[in-house]
Amino acid sequence: MSLGIKKTHTMNHLQEYVKDQIWILEYPVRYAGINLFGRMTVVRLENGELLVHDPCDINDEVKQEIDALGKVQYIVAPGSYHHLFVTDFQQKYPHAETFLCPGLERKRPDIPFDWILGNRPDPRWGDVFDQVVIQGTRYIWEVAFFHKPSKTLILVDLLENIGDDYSHLTSLYLRFWWKVVYKMWNNPKAAPEYQMGWGKKDIVKGGLKKILGWEAERIILAHGELIEGNVDSVLRSAWHKVLNA
Repeated sequence: MSLGIKKTHTMNHLQEYVKDQIWILEYPVRYAGINLFGRMTVVRLENGELLVHDPCDINDEVKQEIDALGKVQYIVAPGSYHHLFVTDFQQKYPHAETFLCPGLERKRPDIPFDWILGNRPDPRWGDVFDQVVIQGTRYIWEVAFFHKPSKTLILVDLLENIGDDYSHLTSLYLRFWWKVVYKMWNNPKAAPEYQMGWGKKDIVKGGLKKILGWEAERIILAHGELIEGNVDSVLRSAWHKVLNA
């Protein structure tokens, strides 16, 4: 299975997810020959500044919608495969600070950045977020974010939720891989890159247990339908091979 990723350029509008605090926008991306959708999250911090998590390709219309919410101060590339549109955002917001998931500074040396994300939140957003780096895996890393005021977990690839209720048309190719190969159809699980190599499970387990300790009530994820109930059981089921190792 090829790991090629390509940009596409059709997008929707920002949607308010948590009143006056969190907005989301789905954007299309072509990955390994499959048309998928990612999800950008925009969070308003206590001082009114905005943090943009997993940025999309940004056009003037989307920029106007974002600017109506506040000043973009932080651009976050949260995972090994969630970096495509960082430079697009940097061009629109040249004064914003860029934070990268560990490893992206080597994978994408063309992306200028200010900071590498770690296991502690930047003090400027520590009142709003907690975070942890999921590391020790073989092929993919990411930084999980927890929005404390709304108890919202924000993930990119640690959980995908695609099945019969998916709001977008899916190809036979995607259905084959998700149903037959990875058993992910109607069964939320971590992305295939995790399943192909959980790596040092004791290290990974530590990060996953921290996430579970946050006791999130909802999950914003990059690929698939949002999770808005039974969060603990969904996560434990998706990660059981590591948690029970």
